[in-house]
Amino acid sequence: MEDNLRFQDPQPRIHPTAELKSCRLGKYAAVAERCVLREVTIGDFTYFERNAEAIYTTIGKFCSVAANTRINALEHPIERVTQHKITYRPNEYFRYQGVDADFRQYRRAKAVSIGHDVWIGHGAVVLPGIIIGTGAVIGANAVVTKHVGAFEIVAGAPAKFIRRRFSESISDRIQQLQWWDWPLEKLFDAIPDMQALSIEDFIERWT
Repeated sequence: MEDNLRFQDPQPRIHPTAELKSCRLGKYAAVAERCVLREVTIGDFTYFERNAEAIYTTIGKFCSVAANTRINALEHPIERVTQHKITYRPNEYFRYQGVDADFRQYRRAKAVSIGHDVWIGHGAVVLPGIIIGTGAVIGANAVVTKHVGAFEIVAGAPAKFIRRRFSESISDRIQQLQWWDWPLEKLFDAIPDMQALSIEDFIERWT
């Protein structure tokens, strides 16, 4: 079968109402209505639903980011006399007063890192500096204050461990399989098995 018949246009899809600054998007990535992304790297096939926001974040491939989520939620300098942005973005109010470069660098240093095939549920908030492992699930309206391991499911505010998606042995085998790095041709062929086979049978067939 001709490749141009099997595969859609790989160019990222960005809704015209979305606001992106200094972002890098992989093939087939999608950003929906009214999303705001600043200095975010997005892997192939990862998508953001409407009204999501992220800053200073690296996200792997095949991630699903639901609506109204906030990744790397803004910190305020609560140790200062005022926590208002007038101290770190005075340029919004005064001429000759620039952005607080030290505070910006402090925020950049607390980047969020998200693995592959992560699902971040509706309205979830991920705090600065968090690492979320491959295959994890973040429940709706969760507030993630601690690192989340690969294939873990967490929920609540603050988010707490609920269970693993798979046993550790299955999780390890998925990590070894690294299906998210497969070429398009192999993914195309594997989709029927992804739909129909148990996880154990899928790994056996495709290892």
